[in-house]
Amino acid sequence: MSSVKTIESSEKEVKNLETRNSEPETQISNLSTNNVSALSLSSIRAKKEILEAQKGVIKEQIHFPTESFTETEMLDFWFKYAQRLVDKGLMIMSSLLRISDPKLDGFKIIYELPNEGSKIDFEKEKGELLGYLRGHLHNHDISIEVIVNEGIKSKTAFTAIDKYNRLNEINPNLEVLKKIFDLDI
Repeated sequence: MSSVKTIESSEKEVKNLETRNSEPETQISNLSTNNVSALSLSSIRAKKEILEAQKGVIKEQIHFPTESFTETEMLDFWFKYAQRLVDKGLMIMSSLLRISDPKLDGFKIIYELPNEGSKIDFEKEKGELLGYLRGHLHNHDISIEVIVNEGIKSKTAFTAIDKYNRLNEINPNLEVLKKIFDLDI
């Protein structure tokens, strides 16, 4: 009989030590005044109350930068990332990034892909692209929305005229330079 009392008293001491290390003083006094068996439903309820009280701790929020940027800056870093993938040998993702030009709507980048399969491949690597764009554009509110549009034609330029027309679409000032310097295509 005396061994049962010593076990109960040692359980109470361990329980009191645990509560002192992990909770406010008011809960310690509530638990220490109640004579609760360690194997009872009351002790389980008390442990849950302790855990809930610990969840109430407010964590400090970190504010990430949200600088504004232009569509041209976004396109520049988009194509730099695509070139970076080519250098690493990741040709499929690089070609997916060059299928069409992304459009900017606020801080949301809208990107159209020609089929569902390419969307799935793009979604797998989207996190790394987002991290790259957020870091280089100094804006962590950027998001990418992928739309499947089966009517998209790939804008691959094969000839010099095609390349010139493609670059002229991106930057119309190219035509002015061509006229100033009297250049041929």
